[in-house]
Amino acid sequence: MRKLPGAPDNLTAYMFLLPWLIGFFCLTLGPMLGSLYLSMTKFNLFSPPVWIGLDNYITIFTEDSTFTGSLAVTFKYVFLSVPLRLTFALLVAMALNKGIRALGIYRTVYYLPSLLGGSVAISIVWRQLFEGTGLVNQFLASLGIQGPSWISHPDYVVYTIVTLSVWQFGSAMVIFLAGLKQIPADLYEASQVDGAGKMRQFFRITLPLLSPVIFFNLIMSIINSFQAFTPAFMIGDGRGGPLDATMFYTLYLYLKGFSFFDMGYASALAWIMVVIIAIFTAVVFITSKYWVFYGDGKEGR
Repeated sequence: MRKLPGAPDNLTAYMFLLPWLIGFFCLTLGPMLGSLYLSMTKFNLFSPPVWIGLDNYITIFTEDSTFTGSLAVTFKYVFLSVPLRLTFALLVAMALNKGIRALGIYRTVYYLPSLLGGSVAISIVWRQLFEGTGLVNQFLASLGIQGPSWISHPDYVVYTIVTLSVWQFGSAMVIFLAGLKQIPADLYEASQVDGAGKMRQFFRITLPLLSPVIFFNLIMSIINSFQAFTPAFMIGDGRGGPLDATMFYTLYLYLKGFSFFDMGYASALAWIMVVIIAIFTAVVFITSKYWVFYGDGKEGR
């Protein structure tokens, strides 16, 4: 980067960083610190916040059964949706990596659900598909199978939201496809000469060399899954129904803050979610040294 005439060595770089720094300190860090303060207050949006210390956190961990229930629903969703979405994205990426014609068209078509899947409109369409008389049950009926009411039964409704999440595999698929194209073809040719089959090539070449990309997609998928809100809100009628089966953590946080106007309590819930995501992210980073390999042959640090 060319230095401005008469400017110190780092001034030019800081000038380019200035818009991001202003946004971070004014629009991100400030609200974060404000919410941390509010999490230790009783605040209903209509009167000034009253300092109560750690009372919100104590109530959450000792008296709030909905908190533990929403955590259970959210963990179930994360543990199901993340591996399924990444697996499906990798399989499609490998299929598109075979040098097929019109690759750009296929890539766009498969990526499109990632742009639309989080919208209210798609969630409404998904609700219509999986209701008692929806298209899914009509298809099952044509095969002689009596399908349940997927969105009104507490045992099935989470799986419809997981299915919607898996359908949004396009973003991870594009990143996987870019990673697959960076793997040298001569490695596969040499292994084939040595008698390695497709499965051995996959586990000995593809997965190790793709592990940094898997690592990135895993981190982003975990963070995004914990923040899922719109599908749970629309499919569960905004109240976590039926029987709190769609009471995702983010939905419970929203209801506490904007339906019951307990903004201090909602802020405490938000900070607990920050800690939970940080723990999961830290676990993935710590374990990455055992399974992430980089181009220099070294494992992740």
